[in-house]
Amino acid sequence: MSEEFSLPIRVYIEDTDAGGIVYYVNYLKYLERARTELMRALGWERAAISDQGWMFVVSDLAVTYRQPARLDEQLDATALIQRVGGATIDFFQSVRRGDTVLVEGNIQIACIDEERGRPRRIDPALRAQLVVGSTSEEAAS
Repeated sequence: MSEEFSLPIRVYIEDTDAGGIVYYVNYLKYLERARTELMRALGWERAAISDQGWMFVVSDLAVTYRQPARLDEQLDATALIQRVGGATIDFFQSVRRGDTVLVEGNIQIACIDEERGRPRRIDPALRAQLVVGSTSEEAAS
C-alpha cells in the first residue's frame, strides 16, 4: 500500500458544538480511525493492541486547523505512511471536504511493550508490510 488511504466520515450531531461546527478534538478521532482502517486494510484487525504484548500509542502530533466542518457534511480522513522506523511510524494525515483541506498534520505512533510501557521494535511481519507502504524507511534492524 504505497498510496494515501482514505476513509469516508459523516459529521454527526455528537461531533459538533452548539453551532453545528465540528469540535476540534473530533478531528483527532477521525485521523485515528483512518490510521486504524489503514492497518485493517493491510490485514491487521487489531493493529493498535496485539495479543503478543505490544501496542501503539501516539508519541508526537502536530496538526493545523484550516477550515471548519459542519453537521451532516461528508468528509474524508486520510493517512499516508511517510516513514517506518524501528519502533515508530510517521504518518501524514488530513481531513478533507472534497478537495478542500480542513485539517492536516504529522502524527507519529510508537510501538511499546504493553506491560512495561517502554518502546519496543515493531513486529517484523507488520514492519515488512508497512515498509512497502511508506515513502521512506529507516535502515533495517
